[in-house]
Amino acid sequence: MPTDASHPSQAYEFDCLVFIGRFQPPHLGHLAVICEALKQARQVIVLVGSSWQARSLRNPWRFEERQMMLRSGFDEEDNQRLEITPLLDALYNNDVWVRDVQRKVRDLAAPANARLPRIGLIGASRGQSSYYLSLFPQWESVSVPLVEGISASQIRERLFRSPGSTDDYLSTGAYHDLPPGVVDRVQHFCRGSDYEQLLEEQQLLDQYRQAWQQAPYPPIFVTVNAVVVQSGHVLLVRRTAAPGKGLFALPGGFINPHERLLDACLRELRERIRLKVPEPVLKGSLRGQRLFDEPHRSWRGRTLAEAFYFALRPDQQLPRLKPVKGGDHARWVALADLQPDSLFEDHFFIIQNFLGLPADFSSEPSH
Repeated sequence: MPTDASHPSQAYEFDCLVFIGRFQPPHLGHLAVICEALKQARQVIVLVGSSWQARSLRNPWRFEERQMMLRSGFDEEDNQRLEITPLLDALYNNDVWVRDVQRKVRDLAAPANARLPRIGLIGASRGQSSYYLSLFPQWESVSVPLVEGISASQIRERLFRSPGSTDDYLSTGAYHDLPPGVVDRVQHFCRGSDYEQLLEEQQLLDQYRQAWQQAPYPPIFVTVNAVVVQSGHVLLVRRTAAPGKGLFALPGGFINPHERLLDACLRELRERIRLKVPEPVLKGSLRGQRLFDEPHRSWRGRTLAEAFYFALRPDQQLPRLKPVKGGDHARWVALADLQPDSLFEDHFFIIQNFLGLPADFSSEPSH
């Protein structure tokens, strides 16, 4: 940890400033905030959100990749004062997320001598900092002027809609928004298979949007998901096609026009999963349901998911699953083996909501 002795001649206003973001990718606006934080604080804690999540068009880079991008913008001396650590989202429970932020800052903030550290939360004007401040009233607020014209979402959009060459992407001028070290890592990323898979997802998304562009209003889709648990295992399917190819997902799908939500969920389990549990037993095992409506939860756009939680009676034998030809492959997965970055969209957080799974993970995301 840095100490006052590391910069004896420097008098800092804060002991610690905290900067929270997703950094997908880190751009010059982010670096401007961190540079200002380094001027005002002895220590800067950067909490990297959406860590331990599967790659997606909204979250293309893993934590360790974003950590390297962020550190590439600073020299060795500044990096010694930077603590960059991952932060798991808690999409449907602000209290869990706030507790995680509080614990990380408490554990990382180096006390100045024997007194309590002076901690502040720093962010760009009109950014998310005003929302975060309402969740952390015990910390002071530091606002940095917004760097106009830079948007991480626009950078990602240009990246995945480029003609297929990183050089073409950079020639559009998008690199002006990125520090040189980030440009180098973006170029490296664009030569890999992960980039190719996300390009495929972008093409599917463009086709999807085009099919709905004549609708009089932006469409809102309604889906159902089943959280079926027995004997410490949850029922999941492994997706065989984009988006999310290779990821685990909860069983479910779109509802039919004249179908009740629970009936749609039971139909999906019966027809697509062939779960060998009688319908009356499933209905008797229903322990809860909830609407999941985080605006960015689905790549399709505004998609609401009604999830049903079935807690089957413990048994030494898990219910049989009959494979469906051409469908996703269903299997029982031990709860201890669940990792957020192996699940599609927000499905880990749906499971977490019903089962109360812990939000703490190791410092290194799984692969």
